[in-house]
Amino acid sequence: MDARDVSSLHDSMRRYGIPGVLEPENPEAPAGPWRVVDPVGQDITEATLAAVAAASRRRPTRGFVIAG
Repeated sequence: MDARDVSSLHDSMRRYGIPGVLEPENPEAPAGPWRVVDPVGQDITEATLAAVAAASRRRPTRGFVIAG
């Protein structure tokens, strides 16, 4: 994932409540590759991308209760 994908991924993570921090792999080259890390600094990029993809495929549910 590169810098141009970060904004979209960040928006999706917040929309679906997926935790993680986006940071560049090399802080001196923010235009290069980025990753997602957890609070202790472990790379969770693949899991996050999979969670966002799964959440975006879910159909929204809406329902009504009609009193009889």
